[in-house]
Amino acid sequence: MFSIADLGRSVPRSPLGWLFEGTTRPSAVVWAPALLIAGLLLTGPAYLTLRTLGAGPEAIDLILRPRTVAVIVRTVALMAAVMIGCIAIAAPLAWLTVRTDLPGRGFWRVATMLPLALPSYIVGFAIAVGLGPRGILQGWLEAAFAPFSITIDRIPSIYGFPGAAFTLIIISFPYVLLPIRAALWNMDTSLEESARVLGRTRRQTFTSVTLPMLRPAILAGGLLAALYALSDFGAVAIMRYETFTWSIFIQYGAALNRTLAAAWSLGLIVLALAVVWGEHVARNAGGGRYYLSGGGATRLPTPVPLGHWRWPALLYCGLVAIVSLGLPVAVLAYWTVRGVLAGEPLELLWRAAANSVGVSALAAVLTVLCATPIAVLAVRYPGLFSRWLERLGFIGFALPGIVIALGLVYFGANYAPWLYQSLAMLALAYVTLFLPAAVGSLRTSLVQVRPEFEDAARSLGKSPLTVLFTITLSLIRPGILTGAALVFLLTMKELPATLILSPIGFTTLASSIWAAAEEAFFARAAAPALLLVAVSSVPLALITMREERRRG
Repeated sequence: MFSIADLGRSVPRSPLGWLFEGTTRPSAVVWAPALLIAGLLLTGPAYLTLRTLGAGPEAIDLILRPRTVAVIVRTVALMAAVMIGCIAIAAPLAWLTVRTDLPGRGFWRVATMLPLALPSYIVGFAIAVGLGPRGILQGWLEAAFAPFSITIDRIPSIYGFPGAAFTLIIISFPYVLLPIRAALWNMDTSLEESARVLGRTRRQTFTSVTLPMLRPAILAGGLLAALYALSDFGAVAIMRYETFTWSIFIQYGAALNRTLAAAWSLGLIVLALAVVWGEHVARNAGGGRYYLSGGGATRLPTPVPLGHWRWPALLYCGLVAIVSLGLPVAVLAYWTVRGVLAGEPLELLWRAAANSVGVSALAAVLTVLCATPIAVLAVRYPGLFSRWLERLGFIGFALPGIVIALGLVYFGANYAPWLYQSLAMLALAYVTLFLPAAVGSLRTSLVQVRPEFEDAARSLGKSPLTVLFTITLSLIRPGILTGAALVFLLTMKELPATLILSPIGFTTLASSIWAAAEEAFFARAAAPALLLVAVSSVPLALITMREERRRG
């Protein structure tokens, strides 16, 4: 006779055993790559620390300035608003597109993810042009009320906190939508069926069984949305809402005080760690487990019939898609047509598109590979090392791309000159920036997999590497695909690190759009932006169709 505890003790003990809780210890297959990834993630904070400490006592004065407190308050307020707004939009969307008989569910799954492909500065510009003073909306209102002799001189300003929060919410809610959707795909339906058999209504089953099991996914997505709001520059700059990131960009870009920028970046790290810690506490509140109660493949329950709620559900999905995707795309199409009519050559920049797709695919693969050991350590081997490694991974997502890029430039110039301005260094920057997106998706899927499956494979003599590739990764495939798609989309639109670290002559769609927009050639920037959306929709459509076939 043997028990699960016996299987745990049979796992080889690692040199880092004192850093992990419980009787089981990770093998070198897991913790050795994790150590290398930790070194990569520390590059940015190390650069910032050296830069800040180089100022001596002046660094303390920079950090304790009264203006810094005001910037912190504005930044935290924006993060909270974006996180709450994204959860409020994404949770109903995920439920409607996975668990109900909503018409056109495949279309809505793709359409509601596409806002991730839009750069924040493009969406901010579209919102300002469409909803700002003297914008398209005001023109429509003036024309509509003109027959009634009503003059619309000015509409409420969209700039400041409302505009920044609105812009970030409509492009960030897919961060929450994707992990919730992956969790619904993988959820053990037998628990919900048991609740229904015991007399619970659909609503009671959802609130007492489904929603608690979705908590890790909701919190993981909310964390990503909050950290994205923390690191974004484009939306807050266009909406003129000063946050840490905007202040850092001003200091770096104008070369006013890079020591102050480094000190503020360290403040971003502290805020990011605080958010990650809060997510960890909320996720583990009350304990519990989220994996399958039995063996075998997961299956979706019978879709919930919407009945007379079908039309309100379609209206809700349509409004979200129109505001988050339709409005920016319509503005881009308007500028494209306007440019063509004015004689602007229609340059779609196919070479830049090929570069974007290639480097985004490379970043997606590398990031998922790096995220796997972190997710496995966090879920299967909790302890001091795994907790801090997981939190360390979120630092890169909270820092502006320019900070990560400068940290890698510092590392390359001093320790690895052969990496400078190479595609490998650019890929490392993407991994550092977008690792949390993959970790969150993998972690959400992994917590739903029974650890006994892996223990049983090890008891049969399978090596840890074999168990990882044949058992664990196959069971968390939805999370892997979701994480890879998320990283692909984020890389497609990433700008600061691309501008700084790209090899000479290497251009992407994002850098081409920025180059045209920076010179106020909006018509020239609109066509590549539309192409960026079109190219990004392809992997999303393929993943959605694959899930439809697998679940159908």
